[in-house]
Amino acid sequence: MVIDLHVHTAFSDGTQTPSELISEASMEGIDVVGLTDHDTTAGWTLAEDAARVYGLGLVRGMEISCRYEGISVHLLSYLHDPYDTGLAEVVQETRRARLDRTHLIIERLAEDYPIDMDAVLSVSGEDATIGRPHIADALVAAGVVESRTEAFSSILSSQGKYHVSLPTIDPITAIGLIREAGGVSVFAHPRAAMRGRVVPDSAMTEFIAAGLDGLEVDHRDNPPQEREAMRRLAHEHDLIVTGSSDYHGTGKPNRLGEHVTSDHMLAKLLERAASRPGGVDYIQS
Repeated sequence: MVIDLHVHTAFSDGTQTPSELISEASMEGIDVVGLTDHDTTAGWTLAEDAARVYGLGLVRGMEISCRYEGISVHLLSYLHDPYDTGLAEVVQETRRARLDRTHLIIERLAEDYPIDMDAVLSVSGEDATIGRPHIADALVAAGVVESRTEAFSSILSSQGKYHVSLPTIDPITAIGLIREAGGVSVFAHPRAAMRGRVVPDSAMTEFIAAGLDGLEVDHRDNPPQEREAMRRLAHEHDLIVTGSSDYHGTGKPNRLGEHVTSDHMLAKLLERAASRPGGVDYIQS
């Protein structure tokens, strides 16, 4: 099977509806998709309906924004209960914080560029988790930059004067909340140094001790030389190893299925989820 466990829709910072995404995945020969929009499960029902129509397997998930000692960390939560109070309250607060941060960034940008909140809302989905990608899209629409990639490498750089940090939960607390919600936690693109600072090995040890279930090893932002080290670490601690595209439609150059997860590791993820009460089921093709 071709298994891609990290994709986004317009409910966060992707550019497609769940139905459009599932349709494209079917045409591209993907057998199983992991829907992981940022800090929201709003696209789950539409994705489930589309997966049944197109005959794809669907692992419902979410990408949770965290911060460890000032370093951005993203955790993928798979098959958790979307109504679990602890986790739901955290992501709801993060969504509010994202919106507040968006307003602050726009205030700074507006001193130099033709942009306001209405421009950002005009390029985001109605129920989207608003964030920096939508600011980038508004800058593209205004003719300031040609692409999201250009925006993030220049105007929206985390080192630039317009940057505002996102206050978020720490990963160790998030790992516990995911488990309590019946979910499986996977550290997304853990060695993506091109995005900014990465956590030290000591932090990885802390996350594993806290119950981290897996590592997203095969991802375009993890340098090839780091992947084997992560694979060895996963083997030592019986962690799940995933590979994913982190697909965002036209929002990023990533392509569906450019990295994939093995059948064996999907089975391991599903087995671990089944051992935890309260989660949701895998939608089989």
